[in-house]
Amino acid sequence: MDLGTKIRSIRNRKKITIAQMSEGTGLSKGFISNVENNNTSPSINTLQAIASYLDVPMPYLLLEKEQHMRVVKKDKRTYSTFNNLKIEHLTTKGGLKMMIVEFPPGGSMGEANAHEGEECHLVLKGKILAEQGEDSFILEEGDSFSWNASVPHFVKNISDEKAIVLISIYSDTGLADIF
Repeated sequence: MDLGTKIRSIRNRKKITIAQMSEGTGLSKGFISNVENNNTSPSINTLQAIASYLDVPMPYLLLEKEQHMRVVKKDKRTYSTFNNLKIEHLTTKGGLKMMIVEFPPGGSMGEANAHEGEECHLVLKGKILAEQGEDSFILEEGDSFSWNASVPHFVKNISDEKAIVLISIYSDTGLADIF
């Protein structure tokens, strides 16, 4: 963990000098310098004082780089197709995957399927049929639904225009192998 570099980066971004941080935390300038150069590790209480002074949550300081916020700019999104569905991959984080799926008129995800995890859907455009077990609903723009994905489920565009659905899939065993 590169804790010191992260602390220095935050301090510099906020245009705080080591002297100001020393005065604000009660820690010596030498100690702060040693922390920022990863020559010493602060105690939990000292780390809390530093985090408090920098106005960041202490757990943020402990995150590894790959645990930080992930940004995918619109022009960097990836696309794929599945059963004539256009899938725009928005982002992933741990076991969470978010995408926009475009269903052509009459298009569906194929046969009812099941996989580990949970799914949440928001109909952005069009009219779809969503089925799971005994449940069957016609949903339109602005409607949302969710389900346990381990029960077979099915989504189909039932209109003459394309339907667009925002889908988030979560699986604590990793990303569901769909789309």
